[in-house]
Amino acid sequence: MIQIPPVQINDTIGIVSTARKISPEEIQPAIELLKNLGLKVKVGKSIGLENNQFAGNDEERSSDFQMMLDDPEIKAIWCARGGYGTVRIIDELDFSNFEENPKWIIGYSDITVLHSQLNILGFESLHAQIAHNIDQKSESTRETLKNILFGKPVSYEILSSQMNKTGLCEGELVGGNLSILYSLLGSTSAISTEGKILFLEDLDEYLYHIDRMMQNLKRNGMFEDLNGLIIGGMSDMNDNQIPFGKKAAEIIQETVKEYDFPVCFEFPAGHIYDNRALVFGRRISMEITAEKTTIHYKS
Repeated sequence: MIQIPPVQINDTIGIVSTARKISPEEIQPAIELLKNLGLKVKVGKSIGLENNQFAGNDEERSSDFQMMLDDPEIKAIWCARGGYGTVRIIDELDFSNFEENPKWIIGYSDITVLHSQLNILGFESLHAQIAHNIDQKSESTRETLKNILFGKPVSYEILSSQMNKTGLCEGELVGGNLSILYSLLGSTSAISTEGKILFLEDLDEYLYHIDRMMQNLKRNGMFEDLNGLIIGGMSDMNDNQIPFGKKAAEIIQETVKEYDFPVCFEFPAGHIYDNRALVFGRRISMEITAEKTTIHYKS
């Protein structure tokens, strides 16, 4: 997997929206954060555009992102917002110039489409808070994003959940939003999980949808040769009038109980206040004990 060069002081970071619309005012805290880090900012044309719920139509969003991919002065692309829409433009993007001059692509949720495509192409990417609401997240959210951007080592040690399955594993970290990964199955952007460690998070889904998606991943063999599983935020879940009977984490635990790989629940990443940054495409080691979970990135 090809690693992305760290950014340097005075480098330029591009901000675009590949999905939901967002106003220039809503990204001001993100711009201020980047400038305080000694970085320059180029705001994409998609910021402020409106086409129903989207940040402009498909052509406007794809051309804006393409410009950021092709511009050699832009050293990282920070996606402004998730929601829905990135899958509508992924097949229009040309990554040829990116492959010659790779740069960080940053975001989560709907940006899982880009993370998956980059993984297929053999490049790392940065699963981290979108530009929207960066000022309303934890200090660890901002600190881990900054450290990875500038090439500083990152490791995590968190208290273990009682739901965890203990053990030690190593592998390339992949994944993202469960709903998006589910929607990409059978497409050219579907990732391989063989010998890897899979991260999953989601928001605002019906519990039976979580079960359906997990069963689909299982039937597609995504857990067969998996080395480890990390579950982040499973936030604001919904239920029917007749209860499903299990919480999201319990659904996931039941789905993977037959496998031998270690499982970490309640990792601080996803649609939650403490959304810590993760490098997808890089190897990690993970040790889960009854007391704590420790994750180290391999050089």
